[in-house]
Amino acid sequence: MTPDPYQVRLEDIFEGPMDLLVHLIKKNEVNIYDIPIALITDQYLEYLEWIKTMNVDVAGNFILMAATLTQIKSKMLLPIHDDEGDDDPRMEIIRPLNEYLQMKKAAEQLLQRDLLGQDTFIRPISEKELPADEPDDSYIQVGLFELIDAFRKILNGLDVEQQVDFTASRISIKDRIAQIIEELENRGDVTFEELFSRPIRKSDVVVTFLAILEMVKLNLLRIAQHTQSGIMRLFYL
Repeated sequence: MTPDPYQVRLEDIFEGPMDLLVHLIKKNEVNIYDIPIALITDQYLEYLEWIKTMNVDVAGNFILMAATLTQIKSKMLLPIHDDEGDDDPRMEIIRPLNEYLQMKKAAEQLLQRDLLGQDTFIRPISEKELPADEPDDSYIQVGLFELIDAFRKILNGLDVEQQVDFTASRISIKDRIAQIIEELENRGDVTFEELFSRPIRKSDVVVTFLAILEMVKLNLLRIAQHTQSGIMRLFYL
């Protein structure tokens, strides 16, 4: 019997549907009170399709958000009649989005407080883990969707002959995790691009993507991005 393919549940990682929406709004540099709903909806659906292609199980709340955005997009295409009032259909998502951002800001302020003299919730990168001559404020923590963007760039940069079937992987997720751990144990940290420095097939990129997601979920590594160069680094915890 063929074993079931490895699958990661999106809700187990660390981000939710509102986080994806916020990510797209920031990426497109738009005002939350003037969201280009057609553009954001199309990009949101594209992300979900890509995530599902990567063997990541999309939770129901992501599907609900996609349905809400699609419904708002449809309303925006309808002609407005004088007797229907002037309510903007986008307010259906703007109001909860604004509330979410306020709650997230408050939560971040709470996380910045030291409990018992230690950062209980997030293990900071120590000075000895940083590359030479780089202060700790040179790096920011990377979220799931920034990581997805980075993987999409890797995939889009592959040659046509490397565009093979996703299921045709030569290495298991478990083995890839072991390889990454061994490299991190030897070096302490690696850049994101170094994981793909050798000739690599599309299926190998998928396996690496799932391996990193699993390692993040298990708190085996932390991913940070340099604020100046944009280079991502994986730190072994």
